[in-house]
Amino acid sequence: MKRLVALGLLALFAALASGCATVKPWQRGTLARRCMALEGDPEEAVLEQHVFAYREGAAGAYGGGGGGCGCN
Repeated sequence: MKRLVALGLLALFAALASGCATVKPWQRGTLARRCMALEGDPEEAVLEQHVFAYREGAAGAYGGGGGGCGCN
């Protein structure tokens, strides 16, 4: 039983430690390229948000907006 717990903790530690990486200053330019972004084209994302807001008849939680009552 102790061996199983120790093996599980070792596997958990290995999984958590593998996500850490040190980025050198000269590597940051490569990571900042558009192709490395999690989202695709930012303009496409804005258009998609506009389409969703139009279909739902309400603005999503992306900031902006207001009800027109002047209380914001």
